Order: sequence, then C-alpha cells, then structure tokens
Amino acid sequence: QVQVVESGGDLVQPGGSLRLSCAASGSIISMYFMGWYRQAPGKQRELVAVVIGGIENYADSVKGRFTISRDNAKNTLYLQMNSLKPEDTAVYYCNARGVRMPANNFDSWGQGTPVTVSS
Repeated sequence: QVQVVESGGDLVQPGGSLRLSCAASGSIISMYFMGWYRQAPGKQRELVAVVIGGIENYADSVKGRFTISRDNAKNTLYLQMNSLKPEDTAVYYCNARGVRMPANNFDSWGQGTPVTVSS
C-alpha cells in the first residue's frame, strides 16, 4: 500500500498565502505523476496543478498565483498558494501514481486538507 498524507490547510484572509504539503510513503519504486486537486462544497473535484516529468501544468484559475513543486528524494509534493481568493476555498487533495513493490501500479489519494479563505 502507498499512503498519501496532506497537510498545511488553514483559515486565511483574502490575499494571504499558504503552503500545502503532500507526503507519499510505502514501498514506492517510482512515481510518474503527482498532482493537487480540490473540491469546493457542492462542486465536483477539479485539477489544480500537476507535475509530470518536471513539467508543470495549472488550472487557469490559479495560474500566476499557485506554484507546484516536488522533492523526489522525499516523495513529497508542495503547493505554494499566494494571493488567495475566497473562491479558492475547498478541500485540497493530493494524488500520486506510480509503481510499488513488488511491481504493481498504484493510484493513491490523501484524505484532504481544508483551505478556507475568508475575512
């Protein structure tokens, strides 16, 4: 099994910043995909940002404000969120995909970390 744990969610005022972290652990051989998704109340889960092979992609709504980064040595993913807006309020989830021992694919999600942007 591969476990994914997010952290860093909090209540923040509009215009503020937060940094989310996602740690993947287990018998991981390699990870070809790590990404952040979010789900606001009453809405479907949506892609926020992903990094694949060192290439970053962002949802249009967060471009220029959010930055995704990855520490391969630690199997950890980060999301630096700046200039936060009330519409960024959501539960943020991390998704990791790859290969684990002995030689099985995995597609693991974390439990989510809540972000609330409000004055």
